[in-house]
Amino acid sequence: MPPKSLRNSGKHWSPIDENRLAQLAAGNTPTRVIGLKLGRSENAIYSKAGELGVSLEPTNQSPYNHRK
Repeated sequence: MPPKSLRNSGKHWSPIDENRLAQLAAGNTPTRVIGLKLGRSENAIYSKAGELGVSLEPTNQSPYNHRK
């Protein structure tokens, strides 16, 4: 039996999975966590996000550290 984290590896993406990917990405969920939740590898997440035009870049985060 494959590891739980890759239980959907190689399987077709359902519209529900695609929608969940988009929702998790919009919520700033880390790619690794999205993969675990969907049972897919990080590479699969990046690949499908690219196909769907879903950004995996964090939003609402400054690229600068404002600590003094």
